[in-house]
Amino acid sequence: MAGRKRYSVVRDPVHGDIYLTHEELRLLDTPEMQRLRGVRQLGSAHLVFPGAMHTRFEHSIGTVHVAQRLIDSVNLSFELDPAGTLAVGEEEARVIRIAGLIHDVTHVPHGHSLEDQDGLFERHDSAYRYERMFDPTRALGRVLRDLGLLDEVMSVLTRPGTPGRQDVPAYWVQMISGTIAADILDYLARDAYFTGLNLPVDERVASYFKVDRSSGNLYIDLAKRDLLREDILSEIVRLLDARYVFSERVYYHHAKVAAGALLARAVELCVRAGVLVEEDLYDCTDDSLLETLVRSAQRGDDALCTRVTDLVQRYRERRLYKRACVFPRYENSEVQDALVERFFASGGAARRVEAEERIAELVRFATGSEVDVIIYCPAKRMQLKEARIHVLWPGSPGVEPLAAYAERVPRLADLSRAYRDLWKFYVLADTSDPVVLRKVQEVAIAELGDAKNLYSIPDRGR
Repeated sequence: MAGRKRYSVVRDPVHGDIYLTHEELRLLDTPEMQRLRGVRQLGSAHLVFPGAMHTRFEHSIGTVHVAQRLIDSVNLSFELDPAGTLAVGEEEARVIRIAGLIHDVTHVPHGHSLEDQDGLFERHDSAYRYERMFDPTRALGRVLRDLGLLDEVMSVLTRPGTPGRQDVPAYWVQMISGTIAADILDYLARDAYFTGLNLPVDERVASYFKVDRSSGNLYIDLAKRDLLREDILSEIVRLLDARYVFSERVYYHHAKVAAGALLARAVELCVRAGVLVEEDLYDCTDDSLLETLVRSAQRGDDALCTRVTDLVQRYRERRLYKRACVFPRYENSEVQDALVERFFASGGAARRVEAEERIAELVRFATGSEVDVIIYCPAKRMQLKEARIHVLWPGSPGVEPLAAYAERVPRLADLSRAYRDLWKFYVLADTSDPVVLRKVQEVAIAELGDAKNLYSIPDRGR
């Protein structure tokens, strides 16, 4: 940031003082970015961790701060030893910082539940979403055009092969969204702070970065005097391990899953009834989503209105559906593909509804109880982050992804397996009666054939 005026300072509980330029403040003041004040970073995790009320707004600002730390690290490394490396210029830093600032603007409330875990909508990071959010009819799109940054920022945020995408340097993208980058370094520290989990991330990891002149890749130099820097390698692995622990304890906590399933089902019902479309969610906050769902359902028939209103009210009051079955991947690897194909892939919504109705009907016949059932089947890969960070290994002629050295770093292979095994298929029901839940379990197990349930229903539903 040398030579560029720092226009204002924001005090952040995680990083302390964060400096923003006048251009960044213009973007931050648009309605599209201000909406993120009402979109929680962890969705429904506050129902499990009450302090997790932080939003994507402060995460966006934190990402700028960490991006600047990476830029400073790269430039210092270049000054100390420029051989084979590159520095980041001031105009490049301008693009990288602004891409980091607005990278999450396409998130809708509870987006991961709706996109990754229920497959209802396009992913938030698709070109389709960015094009609509950066439309010239929107304030954010107009400011980006006024700054002359639209094409470059769009190219940082979208994937290679996207029509119209410019060929930007690889490290521009990797500084924001790589395996170890500004995005993850901010949200791990921020999520730890607000959930109260004692999983510190050593900020020193941000000081090890360089840019490879020949490939343009951001990388971490693991070599010193031809020896492996075990201390740096262990910090990288520890960070990846911390992300796994967060995934296990927070991101895929069963109560968070159940809460997300309620809202995903309410959205799905409204979409199927034709009273809600994806674009209706683009300007929603967490709170206004609930209001939008109820208001949309009122345009449908009485059954839709009653069902959606009940789902929303249950979410507001934390009256979550209970687990009847849990089918974890580690006991169901042979049938995982079949379950995903049946319930998540194209046409999966209709098949879910048919199976849910069969289960509910058989339970009603056996117990006399009316029960609502939700089958929850996440995408196969969920949010797995592979070790794509580039490194320079001692004796290697060039930089390569860390995953290329998995045999020399056994913990990487362990983490990859552990991530895959976080996948769980749930059958949820709106009852706490253990007798009814056990009947749901019995019927669901028969419905799902070879899938192996590992969940034992307690005498009193939890």
